[in-house]
Amino acid sequence: MAGESPGLTVSRIALGCGNFGGVGSAPTFFGQGLTEDEAFALMDAAWAAGIDWFDTADAYGGGRSERAIGRWMAARGVRPRLTTKTYNPMEGGADHGLKPDRIARQLRSSLDRLGVGHVELYLAHEHDPDVPLAEALGAFGAAQADGLIGAYGVSNFHAAQLAAALEAGTPRAVQNSYSLLARQDEPGLLPLCASRGVAYLAFGPLAGGWLTGKYRRGEPYPAGSRMTQRPEPYTGLVTGATFVALDRLQAIAAARGTSLAGLALGWLLADERVAQVVIGPGRPEHLAPVAEALQHPVTGAERAEIEAAVADLSRRAEP
Repeated sequence: MAGESPGLTVSRIALGCGNFGGVGSAPTFFGQGLTEDEAFALMDAAWAAGIDWFDTADAYGGGRSERAIGRWMAARGVRPRLTTKTYNPMEGGADHGLKPDRIARQLRSSLDRLGVGHVELYLAHEHDPDVPLAEALGAFGAAQADGLIGAYGVSNFHAAQLAAALEAGTPRAVQNSYSLLARQDEPGLLPLCASRGVAYLAFGPLAGGWLTGKYRRGEPYPAGSRMTQRPEPYTGLVTGATFVALDRLQAIAAARGTSLAGLALGWLLADERVAQVVIGPGRPEHLAPVAEALQHPVTGAERAEIEAAVADLSRRAEP
């Protein structure tokens, strides 16, 4: 099962490896997250489940994520397709950004850690206001011409930034946070992607655990959850309206015999505009909702019911 846009075909599901040796790109958490043994177990389970695209970044765990993937590939003798990214510092106080010489340097170091000669997709992890897009994307284009990357794209870009990138280069993908609880890209970015043939890749499909049902009204957040580690992206969800919407979604999931997480992933997979969903499980058993979503596709009628359940949240998010 694959998602396509002109010039780029991606697997519909990718394993997000941001918790290998850290919690995303935050230097404060480098050395935390999953151990290498835990990462190996998760990659084994994902590969056995048919997930053949892994998503990482140079700064995930300060390089630990890429290194773990490289060691796992060497040990298992297999080669998933790969996305990696650059922008963030590799350690506290180190340089960051999209200057061409930095992009070239960081790509070389990523390929070394991964133990590969090229990656299928290379993304600018953030927009850099200090570097003209033509210069940054020119460096990505040069890497593509040299055979070091199959295609390039951007991440955490809004619609106007992507439009500017399309004027300056040929990004083939954009990877942004998108879920039932984060639908900010629907008015502008998703239509732009559809009209310009840019693959839309969704990370955070379970909204930092909110769409698993693990956070309950009036109860402490579970130890080790995103709300106890890096809650900042999700603090806006701590409202009564969110819990009401989650109760509605849980009822829909129960009626169709799936988990809340399986329902949330199924809603994304039912959207043809979404080329790839990047999941970030913490343990092998967290892959179960992916199987549910694939085995029990969300129908058009169910999609309408699901969206009605969160309609109040969408209205609150409108300017």
